[in-house]
Order: sequence, then C-alpha cells, then structure tokens
Amino acid sequence: MRRLRVFKSLVKDSLDTITHGSKKYHLWMAFLTFGMLVGMYCYSIQLEHGLSVTGMTDRVSWGLYISNFTFLVGVAAAAVMLVMPTYVLKDIDFKQAVLIGEGLAVSALIMCLAFVVADMGGPSVLWHMIPGIGVFNFPNSMLTWDVLVLNGYLFLNITIPFYILFRHYQGKEAKSRVYIPGALLSVFWAVAIHLVTAFLYQGLQARPFWNNALLGPRFLASAFAAGPALIILVLAIIRNFTEFKIQDKTIKKIAMVVTVAAQINLIMLISELFKEFYAPTHHSESAYYLFFGLHGKDALLPWIWTAIPLNVLATVLLTFHKLRNNFKVLFFCCFILFIAIWIEKGFGLIVPGFIPGPYGKIAEYTPTGIEIGVTLGIWALGAFVFTILAKTAIGIELGKLKYKKNS
Repeated sequence: MRRLRVFKSLVKDSLDTITHGSKKYHLWMAFLTFGMLVGMYCYSIQLEHGLSVTGMTDRVSWGLYISNFTFLVGVAAAAVMLVMPTYVLKDIDFKQAVLIGEGLAVSALIMCLAFVVADMGGPSVLWHMIPGIGVFNFPNSMLTWDVLVLNGYLFLNITIPFYILFRHYQGKEAKSRVYIPGALLSVFWAVAIHLVTAFLYQGLQARPFWNNALLGPRFLASAFAAGPALIILVLAIIRNFTEFKIQDKTIKKIAMVVTVAAQINLIMLISELFKEFYAPTHHSESAYYLFFGLHGKDALLPWIWTAIPLNVLATVLLTFHKLRNNFKVLFFCCFILFIAIWIEKGFGLIVPGFIPGPYGKIAEYTPTGIEIGVTLGIWALGAFVFTILAKTAIGIELGKLKYKKNS
C-alpha cells in the first residue's frame, strides 16, 4: 500500500516536472508535438490508402521504415556500453551517464516498434505478432525471435532504471542484488537484439547482398559507434542546458568506445568491399548498384558517397588523441559519424538487397513525402519520450524530486 502511495506521488511529481520548464524547453516540446502531428496526419493518409502511398513496391518491399528500424535497434543496443561498466564493472565515471543511455534505449525501442507498425500498413494486423493468437511461426521464424528480443530488451530497460529511480525518489540507495542480475542479462540481451536482426537478413537466401558472415559483427560494431556517439551529443546538450553536470572524463571514456567501434566498423567495411569487388560474381551486382550504379540506375550514389567520406573522416579524426579530447572536434565527429552510419545501415543496406530483382529487373526506390512525414513523426515521438524520461530522471538525481511522506 505504501509503495502504491509512493508511485502515485512519483507520477504526480513527474507530471508537474515535465509540464514546467524554461521557454526553450516549451519551444522544444512544441516543436516535437508539431512533428508528431505531421507524422499522424501522414500516417492517416497511409491508413486510408494503404502502402501504395509509399515508394515501396513488390520489387522493393522494405524502405525508409525498415531502414530506420534496423538503425535504431543498434542505437538501443548501444546502452550496454554504459550498463556494463557501471553496473557490472563498478566504473563510477559512467554512473552519471548510464540512466541517460538507458532512456535513449527505451526511446529507440519505442521508435523501432513504431516503424514496424508503420511498415505493416496499420495496427489492425499486429495481432499476427502475438504468440498463441497470430501466425507467429515460433521458433522457425527469425522475425519471431526479433519481436521477442526487442520487447524483452524494452522491458529490461524500463524496469532497471525505474527501480533505481524509484529508490532514489524515496531517498534510498538501490539494492544491487535486485538490479545487478537484470543488468547482467541486459548485456547479453543487447547483443542478442542486434545479432538476431542481422540473422533476419542473413537468413534470406534469395538476397545475396545480405548473405555475408560479417553482417552480424558489423551490425554490432556500427551500433557501438553510432549509439555512444548519440549519447555523447545528448550528454553535451544536457550539461549545457540543465544543472545536471556531466564530467569531462565521462564523455572522454565514451569517446574511446566510439573510436574503437568506428575503427572496427571501418575495417569490416574495407573487408566487405574487397570481397565484393576484387573477385566479383553476378552476386556482386547489388554492391555495384550501390557504389557505382547499374545499367544507368544510380539513385543511391549520392547517399553512399556521402556516408563513406563522413565515416572515414570521423574515424580518422577520432583516432588522434589530441583531436578526440577537443570537445568541439569530438562533437562534430560524433554528429557526422551518426549520420554516416544511419545512411550505411539504412539505404546502404536495405534497398540494395532488393536490386536487381530475381529476373534482373532494376526497380529503384525513392521514399515519398508520406513516408518522410511518418518517419519524422516517429523520430519526434522518440525525442519526446526521451525528453520526458530525462527530465524526470535528472530531477530525481539532482534531488529536486523527492517523496514527501505527508503527501
């Protein structure tokens, strides 16, 4: 009964916190709300007319939605790079950032599920994904495993921070014996969500572009580069606009993680390029289409030739210790690295897998305004959710949100 009272008080205080703030905060939330409304309007058009309003066809059946889904799975998995040092290795330098990282993971997972709903055409078909009710094809379908691990990871990333914040809200320390088992499980689960997503593509024999043994490891390397890069950018914004001060050494340690992961990701990219182009076969046509165009079709050239230089530039700059420790350079590198990996794991991975088609036909894909509107709306939703979670968590950690026993 007491816990219920504390929970009600926490909800009340949280609502009070997220509805009050500076002028910049209210402008930010208004901007995100507008983005979500635009996304809802575009989605209503898609619900009315079906997926025909998107750029997807029977030739290219996965587009902008699944590209963002694949990328955001990696962003969600990246939280493990803060969870493991903090909860498992007891590294206090990461302690300030771990709750922010887990908040980003929750937001990313919510966006992942939203992109899946958008790609399926509408929420009315989601019952197919419910075990025991829909056609779930467990355990043979890799998509089934993907749904299970994503929802399981979302549960872990909600419950562990909630328990810690719930205890801190009451002025108590969280008991390690309660959250450490979950934290350990989340470390392995984070790796699983990305590997299973990679296996989903690798298991499609008719798509040789994805039949690559490096796909799983490269998914992890790119995730542990882009995810922590985003965390660094978010931490920079938080320490500039809030009283929650993140120490320089925390950001520098996360920057080291980004650097190593980016270097490994670049080495794997070079290995893939060697495999595709040194001794090409007819299975290399997808890669040729992506990097050089095929039979006069070259819609993806501007994308991939923007991503590769950005990736190389960010990795090279981060490799030098002095440059990495210059926060202006670091933030710039994190931003361009994030954009580069978003392109590589989005259009650079998903769309070429469908080109050319089974009979050699090249049907190019270009997202429509409706797709772009829905996508921006979902990103606005994720940012909105994260802002709410971060504002509440920061209030509790700063001691501004406390349980009053007489409340």
